[in-house]
Amino acid sequence: VQLQASGGGLVQAGDSLRLSCAASGRTFSIYRTGWFRQAPGKEREFVARIRWSGDSTMYADSVKGRFTISGDNAKNTVYLQMNNLKPEDTAVYYCAAALDDLGYNYWGQGTLVTVSS
Repeated sequence: VQLQASGGGLVQAGDSLRLSCAASGRTFSIYRTGWFRQAPGKEREFVARIRWSGDSTMYADSVKGRFTISGDNAKNTVYLQMNNLKPEDTAVYYCAAALDDLGYNYWGQGTLVTVSS
């Protein structure tokens, strides 16, 4: 499975941005896809996840009500709609794919989101 994240950029606080994660290869084996982020000087943290079937989502408390994860199986793509962005959302965002419940097996290259105040 290969993952290609895109959609990052420089925005102002309060703006919106949509990230995309395109999966290729053995996508039929994907159980769940997640978004993570890593801010400068900080550890990578969980942001949101969705079952590949689309029937279950989960969010970090810091993004609940502002971010929405969704998937388009026909396009093998998972999206992260980010609204009301804050400077603390500035980070490199990574998408990841899990083949089961044990952890994430594949990672994309990351896309940078910078939110100015």
